[in-house]
Amino acid sequence: MKIKYDKQGLAPVIIQDATTKKVLMLGYMNEEAYNKTLETKLVTFFSRSKQRLWTKGEESGNFLNLINIKNDCDNDTLLIQVNPVGPTCHKGTDTCWGEENQSNFGFFSTLEQVIAERVANKDTNKSYVASLFEKGINKIAQKVGEEAVETVIEALDDNDELFLYEASDLMFHYLMLLKAKGFTLKDIEKELKGRHK
Repeated sequence: MKIKYDKQGLAPVIIQDATTKKVLMLGYMNEEAYNKTLETKLVTFFSRSKQRLWTKGEESGNFLNLINIKNDCDNDTLLIQVNPVGPTCHKGTDTCWGEENQSNFGFFSTLEQVIAERVANKDTNKSYVASLFEKGINKIAQKVGEEAVETVIEALDDNDELFLYEASDLMFHYLMLLKAKGFTLKDIEKELKGRHK
């Protein structure tokens, strides 16, 4: 891999969790740090403050296990995907921006949050979610079953618009059922990851 180092012999390195895609930290590598990272499979930086090579986790045990290295379009910045062991930041947080390093499922995560808020507010006059939760888990499970059947029926037809409409209804009600059972998409992700091994 061709890397363009700056005048100090360094290249910025963005560290990203290979699973959650969260950016964990920014560091710098020189050629020696890059080669050591490839050799040990533990991310090693050149510490500008210590003026030496520094393997992340050498003191804390919070290593960054190398998964993949990519170079950007100008060959002067690296993106390194890792499996982190413990928090990444020296302050004890998951990321150097104080964020939690958890999976995010885009708009599905937003929907999970909306469902949780509407269940907590319990305003059955304004919220379909709250009114369905008030009827109990049997009704929620029944709605998932109904939406699943409707999705299957539309899958066998030629109307893609109706299929997507029913599939969306199914997913929405499925998220409500997960909430009613005390689970989230993260639990489903964990289960599927376990099966994948």
